[in-house]
Amino acid sequence: MKYAQEGKQYHIEVGQGEIGRYVILPGDPKRCAKIAQYFDDPKLIADSREFVTYTGYLDGVKVSVTSTGIGGPSASIAMEELVKCGADTFVRVGTCGGIDIGVKSGDVVVATGAVRMEGTSKEYAPIEFPAVANLDVTNALVAGAKSQGASWHVGVVQCKDSFYGQHSPSIMPVSYELENKWEAWKRLGVLASEMESAALFVVASHLKVRVGSCFMVVANQEREKAGLNNPVVHNTQQAIEVGVAALKNLIASDKNQEKNT
Repeated sequence: MKYAQEGKQYHIEVGQGEIGRYVILPGDPKRCAKIAQYFDDPKLIADSREFVTYTGYLDGVKVSVTSTGIGGPSASIAMEELVKCGADTFVRVGTCGGIDIGVKSGDVVVATGAVRMEGTSKEYAPIEFPAVANLDVTNALVAGAKSQGASWHVGVVQCKDSFYGQHSPSIMPVSYELENKWEAWKRLGVLASEMESAALFVVASHLKVRVGSCFMVVANQEREKAGLNNPVVHNTQQAIEVGVAALKNLIASDKNQEKNT
C-alpha cells in the first residue's frame, strides 16, 4: 500500500508552500508541462497518479497547474488537497462536446453553472443546491476569451460520469433516461457536455474557495446529426491561453483590491 510522504497530501503529493494560491486545473497530465511554459521559472513539484503539479510565477505571483484526470471524483480530490496546501482560486481548463447547435468545434465555452448529472457532487450537497461558478473567475475568463480573440460562449454546461453514456446512449440499459434528459438540456440551451465542473463548483462552495471553468469544444454531435460542418479539433492552445489570461486578470484585480483596502 502506498502511503503519503510526511507533510505531503496523500494523492497529489504536494505540501504547504509548494503551490500558489492560484491554480489552473487541466484534466490531462500531459497538458501541465504545456501550461507551465506560460509561467516564469516553472518547476515540476509532483507527479503522482493522474496528478501532475508544476509551480512558477505570473506577473510576479506564485501560481501552479495541477492535472485532475477524468471526472468528478479525482477532480474533487485534487481541489480538496490543493486547498489544504494553500490554494484558494482555481481555473479549470479542459475540453467539452457541444450540445447547442451554435457551439462549434474549436470554440471556447465559459461555464456559469453546471447540470449535476454526476455522482460526486451529491456526496457534498443535496441535489437542490446549484453548481455555480464564482462570478469573479467567470468574468476573468470572459475577459480572457475576448482578449485572446476566441470565438466564445458563456452559459450552462452539463456534467456526466459516463462518456459513452453521452455518445452511445441508445445502447445503454437506461437509454430512456439518457436520451430524454439530453433533449431537455438541448431545449434549455445548455451549451456543452463535460465531466468535472459540477463537482468542482459544489466542492468550491463547500470549501469557500473560487473556481471557474473554460473549455475547448472538440466537436458537436448535434451539428453532426444536422449535417452541419463539424470537424474534430484537438488543439487546446486557445483554451489554455484564455485560462492563463484569466489568471492574470484575477491576479491584477486581487492586487488592486488589496491596495484599496
